[in-house]
Amino acid sequence: MRANFIFSEVWIGLRRNLTMTIAVIITVAVGMAMLGVGLMINSQVGLMKGFWNDKVEVSVFLCKKGTAMPACNGKAITPAQTKALEAHIKGTQGVKQVFFENETTAYENFKQSFSSNKALVDATKVEDLPQSFRIALKDPDNYESVIQAVTGQPGVAQVMDQKQLIAPFFSMLDKLAIAALTVAIILVLAAALLIGNTVRLSAFNRRRETGIMRLVGASNLYIQLPFVMEGVIAGLVGGVFAAVILIVAKVFLFDQIVGFFGGATALLGWNDVAQTITITMIIGVVICILASFVTLRRYLRV
Repeated sequence: MRANFIFSEVWIGLRRNLTMTIAVIITVAVGMAMLGVGLMINSQVGLMKGFWNDKVEVSVFLCKKGTAMPACNGKAITPAQTKALEAHIKGTQGVKQVFFENETTAYENFKQSFSSNKALVDATKVEDLPQSFRIALKDPDNYESVIQAVTGQPGVAQVMDQKQLIAPFFSMLDKLAIAALTVAIILVLAAALLIGNTVRLSAFNRRRETGIMRLVGASNLYIQLPFVMEGVIAGLVGGVFAAVILIVAKVFLFDQIVGFFGGATALLGWNDVAQTITITMIIGVVICILASFVTLRRYLRV
């Protein structure tokens, strides 16, 4: 009997404040979706960093005859210098493995990397690409000591760390995640205010009913419960819409972005998306409950 009464009160409240309830649902949906996107960006950045950290290498490009690099003076590296440099690199602390890449191998890798740009591939010849040593590191974060040990060695034209190339991209993603989370927090606060206003308006419209309930001995919790449930329902519905938005974002945003890498990076999994949806729905419902209780304690005199 009591349960039927509570649900009828919830239904009455939702109908009376339909406009405010819709506004709450939309705000919760947008806020939770933005929060979820921010969390998904953080997860994707973490996956990409972990993926690339295991594959990042230091490339040591060797001098070719006629090269314009100042360290070469137009001279090509000699076979003796190549052997001495390889031994020096292998003896450097922090080096895990050393791979030698000749001109032919470099050209094949170049064609594979730039297969989408046929004009560039056709304009490049095997002899245009330098020989190099690719160095796999024991700790990708400690690359500076290896670069310092190799830079300036005879026959070395240039030393490049691949991590320096992808660092600006990861920095941009980190800033994007922070921006998304900041906007999400603002929208969550807006949702909390809207929920509080909706509950206050519903309590004001039903002040006579709550007064009668108080006179017949109903407890504070029993009187407050319908109002709290209104907020919870709005939060759940908003959370469902946010979940749909996050699924769409995963398929049409994250998968597409990772697709540009041609499978050369980690893809955000559905388990990560499900975890994000669960977190955002819990946060949405908790915010609705807290906002309802705080508003009722201040405005509902029972």
